[in-house]
Amino acid sequence: MLFCWFSLFFVLIHNVDIISSAAGNLHMIDGTSIHDVIGGDIFFEIVDPEELEYTYRLRPAKDFGGSFNSNKFKVQHGILVPTIPRDACTKIRNYGDIRGNIALIERGECSFLAKTLNVEKFGAIAAIITDTNPDSTESEHYIEMIHDNSSSDANIPAGYLLGKNGQMILSTLRKLKQGYAIVNVPVNLTFTPPQLINHPPWLGW
Repeated sequence: MLFCWFSLFFVLIHNVDIISSAAGNLHMIDGTSIHDVIGGDIFFEIVDPEELEYTYRLRPAKDFGGSFNSNKFKVQHGILVPTIPRDACTKIRNYGDIRGNIALIERGECSFLAKTLNVEKFGAIAAIITDTNPDSTESEHYIEMIHDNSSSDANIPAGYLLGKNGQMILSTLRKLKQGYAIVNVPVNLTFTPPQLINHPPWLGW
């Protein structure tokens, strides 16, 4: 009998661990709170365009940059702008659009910190980095963004967006010929049951 209870306990804990690390699966065992699921992750929502009006999970940089949960950082109806170039590793050509807004950056070519520092230099208030390669095996996994061991550090917050979400956001903006999305970040979901979060339908349950 003791063995059976131990086995059940192990299965439940094991399942929670798998779900919490999965891409978008927030449909948890009854009684599990959103805090148990997301740990240190945060959420933001897109309020325009309509095709992207969902709540998205974001993993903050592990050991560099500012905090999305800082009292100084609260963005309502902010502008999320894809950078040009998309990897933000060289001079930002659309710096006028980036200044005072949140930069959406594609992964690759330089470190996460280098990207963040570059958009900060051109006036961005935060950086969201994502993997937009449709053939990437990591498009459904979160990446821990760590410091590159350089002598620099960023002051603005930076976070990693699931590649599948990044792909859909960028492709939808291109299809609509719209150069930005309107966002609220962070969104407080502390008391929201995981199954009631308006997560993107392409992630599945």
